[in-house]
Amino acid sequence: MSVKKPKRRPAKKKTRRNAAKRKSLRRRLIALAALLLAAAGFYLLHGLPSLDNAKPINARPSVTILAVDGTPIARFGGLQGRILAISDVPPDLVHAVLSVENRDFYSDYGIEPLAILRAAWVNLKAGRWVEGASTITQQLAKNLFLTPNKTLRRKAQEAIIALELTHKYSKDQILMAYLNRVYFGNGAYGVDAAAELYFNERASRLDLFQSAMLAGLLRAPEYYSPDVHPRRAMARTHMVLHEMIEAGYITPRAAHEAYENGRLPQHFATAGDLNRYFAAWVLGQIDGFTASTTNDLTVKTTLDPQLQLMAESQARRVFEHIPKDRHVTQMALVTEAPDGAVLAMIGGRDYARSQYNRATQALRQPGSTVKPFVYLAALENGWTPQSTISAAPIKTGDYHPNNYDDESYGAVTLAEALQKSLNTATVRLLRDIGVEKFIDVARRAGFTHLPKDELSSALGADNVDLLELTNAYATLASGGKETWPYAVLSITDSAGNLIYQRQPPEREQVFSSAHVAALDGMMQGVVAPGGTGAHAAIPGVAVAGKTGTSQNFRDAWFIGFTQKLVTGVWMGNDDDSPMHSVTGGMYPAELWHDYMGAVEGFTLPQFVPETAQSLVPADNAFADMLNRWSSGGGDFLNGFRGSDKPVYNH
Repeated sequence: MSVKKPKRRPAKKKTRRNAAKRKSLRRRLIALAALLLAAAGFYLLHGLPSLDNAKPINARPSVTILAVDGTPIARFGGLQGRILAISDVPPDLVHAVLSVENRDFYSDYGIEPLAILRAAWVNLKAGRWVEGASTITQQLAKNLFLTPNKTLRRKAQEAIIALELTHKYSKDQILMAYLNRVYFGNGAYGVDAAAELYFNERASRLDLFQSAMLAGLLRAPEYYSPDVHPRRAMARTHMVLHEMIEAGYITPRAAHEAYENGRLPQHFATAGDLNRYFAAWVLGQIDGFTASTTNDLTVKTTLDPQLQLMAESQARRVFEHIPKDRHVTQMALVTEAPDGAVLAMIGGRDYARSQYNRATQALRQPGSTVKPFVYLAALENGWTPQSTISAAPIKTGDYHPNNYDDESYGAVTLAEALQKSLNTATVRLLRDIGVEKFIDVARRAGFTHLPKDELSSALGADNVDLLELTNAYATLASGGKETWPYAVLSITDSAGNLIYQRQPPEREQVFSSAHVAALDGMMQGVVAPGGTGAHAAIPGVAVAGKTGTSQNFRDAWFIGFTQKLVTGVWMGNDDDSPMHSVTGGMYPAELWHDYMGAVEGFTLPQFVPETAQSLVPADNAFADMLNRWSSGGGDFLNGFRGSDKPVYNH
């Protein structure tokens, strides 16, 4: 029996049907791809700026801070230089920039596709944006037309605009447009402003070393800033010179000679590495002027470069010899003239790591440095340095202060009690005269953070900052005259107008000169043999001062003055952790001695009034505030008291 095989369908019909399906699928895919491409194009091109709408440089008016001798110590805000052509800049500068930013600049089309793909792969593997691939033309496109946001859309738009720029402009035009507006740090926009700021030169006069240093700033202007990070700046400059060798622009010998003969910008070094604490503090006091003008400002201050450099040098030397197990990590220093002029300031050991100003912002317990004002209150109320008081243990309620050495004393004179910094005697004295009289003395001395109405205030249990504490001692150094710290001498603008000129105030006699002289003699005993501040004594120089150590060795102070200068020193830790048995009579007194001894021959600067085309009145309210702040009679931290001005208590 035979089985019938089924009939096969015609092969032609099946082939035609499959071909039709494939053709239909291809059409759909092409249509979908076209739709996606159109959507992507619309997404990328929508809002794409025109080449006729370049963004202006968003630079605030610059503020240049000068030391008392005219030395520039800092510049804030924007500084724009002249618009230069390619013929105005030296070839070394062009070669340095191309070597580190875009070697193929003159041969690329504004973008480098392989570099973009490589960066995209690196970012994809990392799962975040870790590498860019921008040519100089792309960077110009971003700076001129786009936001700095790191998104795929912005990068794509950046590439599109870069291609359009390359098509429309010459390479020289693109390069100079970039160099004329790129940011070089410290408020300088453009190579001409940077050359003036860092080297006090026209861009056309830059040498190989200077050109390499400026080119090195482009990657990270603040990180490689020569005034804040000189070592990084030098290392970066060395790398740029090496890249120029690799690119064939210079010989190894030329690079070696440039690096060996090159020097960091000297106008920063001459005023010290840590002067920016002072400069930033000053800037905070003149915000009213910067907000009300479009002109660049120049602010002349009281800072003395000689004192600032010496203070920084001695501070570094002392810290090199402090054993690590003492756990001392931070310090601050302020020097004033007896009239309140702030001549030097250190707000911390490294401004680059921390801009927190420990001289003006840190509120710490002053310990025994406030005791002289307790004794001044006693002198005003009939006591004398030879009056006696018991230094025996004392207990009032739960308060039971002990002497530092835990020893018990009998009757001592006030001079002896201050010399040895006896806690029990000082608390007894405050109890006898009344806390309110101590608070009144502190107010007249210029404390902006007044003591609490408690006996513990006699031992420095309240918080103060170093500037106000040093200024209170300046009141004593001036013979009892009202003293307020000031730093701004004058403000002029770029149009030649004198906007502000400090007028020396009439200073009230807030303490009797006889009482201050008696206290001065007692404080000289503190630095005499047997006193807690003996390490601060300077042979042949009359020194009056006081040590201070807060509870558990969290703060160590020495504040003192000579006939010419008042200086306060603080040491401790930012986290308020205890030091290991460090007192004010140790490293703070040592630093005070070394620094003040080294500048003993110092002559106080004469503050010569500025001359300008005209005196332009600023906003009256702000000018009045600045005059009060810089000329006395105001609480520059907590608002001004107006009529609540301390009057000498007869």
